[in-house]
Amino acid sequence: MTHAMLKGSNVPLQATTVRAVLRWTPGQGVPDVDASALLLGPDDRVRSDEDFVFYNQPRHPSGQVWRLGKKRVTEGLTDTIQTDLSGVEPSVGRILLVASADGVTFDRVRSLRILLHDASADAEPLAYFDVKPETGQETALICGELYRRGDGWKFRALGEGYSNGLTGLATDFGISVDESEGADDPMSAPRPEPVPSAPSQSTPDRPTPARSAPAAPVVGPDDQPTTVQPLPEASRPLPPEQPAGVPAQPTYGYPQQPPTTQPAYGYPQPAAARSGYGYPQAPAAAGAAGAQSGYGYPQPVTGVPDPDFRLPPQGPQFVGR
Repeated sequence: MTHAMLKGSNVPLQATTVRAVLRWTPGQGVPDVDASALLLGPDDRVRSDEDFVFYNQPRHPSGQVWRLGKKRVTEGLTDTIQTDLSGVEPSVGRILLVASADGVTFDRVRSLRILLHDASADAEPLAYFDVKPETGQETALICGELYRRGDGWKFRALGEGYSNGLTGLATDFGISVDESEGADDPMSAPRPEPVPSAPSQSTPDRPTPARSAPAAPVVGPDDQPTTVQPLPEASRPLPPEQPAGVPAQPTYGYPQQPPTTQPAYGYPQPAAARSGYGYPQAPAAAGAAGAQSGYGYPQPVTGVPDPDFRLPPQGPQFVGR
């Protein structure tokens, strides 16, 4: 069972070897975080500078506390301190677990968490604590501590901050720091290069391959080209012929009369008089309606006859025998 811890709470530890894992979410502007440990004696101070385990001194001389280093995981980046509690010297009563940023305040570190694992079992964490800086201006934080209680050990969540960085925190617990030029001091040595927060996008220089023009597509027997060329003007097919208009059927053997509206039976005829069947129409006097012709009889001739009038050709039935 994993214990979600609050600041100041503690849990007993049954494991003899524990891993304290610092984990945070990398990103643009997020500083690199380092894990370190200070082994404190009865007076709550280090016994010597060798009791400080950090990036330039990754292993305690006793071999019971060491730094595993950084690793990328699915949730982000981690830095880990491992401790064999059963072999820690009796004069050590507390082991502080510290997180520090390289000159950048912790208000820019996202999702900082310390997780405590049983190093002998690949199981879920024993406990975890989400570390929240109090002011945001801290550059070093005591995330928690392993401390003796009777014959066993416990873990306490702390979250205490320092604004003067890892050097200021270490000095408060008795580490001597000589910042003079050329001094043989692990604290004055440059820190290792941080783990990149994202895989590098740069690639070695390589010659750019020459690009050739695309080959023309091969058109098979069942393929159709995507572009159709227009036919020459002379070879274009002509549109289908339209049927000529059918003239009105003339009366057999006689000139065609203009169409007139058929009057209703038994009512007066319109102004244009109807011609007699088979005979030419007599012109009507100006201003008056033409007289109705008798069926089959010639009309009275008024005025001058048409000199161009010709009888239509007669059929064989009219030819004398």
